Amino acid sequence: MTIDPLDPAGIDQVLTEEERAVRETVRDWCADRVLPHVGDWFERGELPEARALAKELGGIGVLGMHLTGYGCAGMSAVAYGLACLELEAADSGLRSLVSVQGSLAMYAIHRHGSEQQKQQWLPPMAAGEAIGCFGLTEPDAGSDPASMRTRATRDGDDWVLTGRKMWITNGSIADVAVVWAQTDDGIRGFVVPTGSKGFAAPLIKHKGSLRASITSELVLDQVRLPADAVLPEVRGLRGPLSCLNEARYGIVWGALGAARSCYAAALEYAGGRTQFGSPIASYQLTQAKLAGMAVELAKGGLLALHLGRLKDRGLLAPEQVSLGKLNNVREALEICRAARTILGANGISYEYPVMRHMANLESVLTYEGTTEMHTLVLGQALTGHAAFRH
Repeated sequence: MTIDPLDPAGIDQVLTEEERAVRETVRDWCADRVLPHVGDWFERGELPEARALAKELGGIGVLGMHLTGYGCAGMSAVAYGLACLELEAADSGLRSLVSVQGSLAMYAIHRHGSEQQKQQWLPPMAAGEAIGCFGLTEPDAGSDPASMRTRATRDGDDWVLTGRKMWITNGSIADVAVVWAQTDDGIRGFVVPTGSKGFAAPLIKHKGSLRASITSELVLDQVRLPADAVLPEVRGLRGPLSCLNEARYGIVWGALGAARSCYAAALEYAGGRTQFGSPIASYQLTQAKLAGMAVELAKGGLLALHLGRLKDRGLLAPEQVSLGKLNNVREALEICRAARTILGANGISYEYPVMRHMANLESVLTYEGTTEMHTLVLGQALTGHAAFRH
């Protein structure tokens, strides 16, 4: 038997038929709708078809696909992970759109919302007819969300929200925002229709990463909401952190998609690029790079699959998600950088996907928890000592 150079560990052989079908559906859609255009979108710094793409993604069932009911597909965690991998193999911005929609905004409503909130928002969001965003990070509160300044106060039966959120994917095109704010009763989540008076979502420009993605600031200036806008089932940081854990799980898989794309580009390039009379794939140093990339890609894939199987059995701990994100994003970046060296000067050209994925992964490395935070999460789990404030 010979191994598949793009799947040297043979992970495909242990996937179910349904899991492979999900992967192929998403891969084919990306090949048709995203890959021919995404290099141009990235260079221009825009995602011009975001709402149309969201409807198509809803049509193939990937928005909130790991949730059940309310129009959601109810797929396995592994199937969702494979979808994230294929989406990020196209572009991290596309996977971010899906992650924020399904694992942050929809998950928050699905897990912590009222029945009325679920009925109102989840079916159109699953179909891609309504787009959601998730407002937690602030200009001065990133890794320490407990220090957020956005505040919600009671005024009769209403809530009034004031504050700012930063680096919000989907913000400028969203129909609904899940916003976390300080209250007299601790941190609470609010379902905020973006048409509310006092709500604005200016686009963030001049990005060097995630350029084919809509990133915004949220400005809440005395936004008045009815009493039932609050998420009733959770108080404190447990709410937003539970959502972030869902999104981080998708990143464990997604980062491998960016890495696979760069590895595949390097493998093909090495076979066709001739120097000193031979393809550079025939030289030992190039083979050492390719072998190292293949090993880390295989290890990351096996780790993602194992964590996915644990999640499907209800056995996945948050610290294990930190382990997966810390390892897989770090190694994906190294794979992309090694691919760039194999392509030489061509590695910086947008005719190839390598530099685009490298730039995107610099954002993936620090969003949904920085390397430092995930290291300390693991450190606390290993030693029993919290070192976040030392």
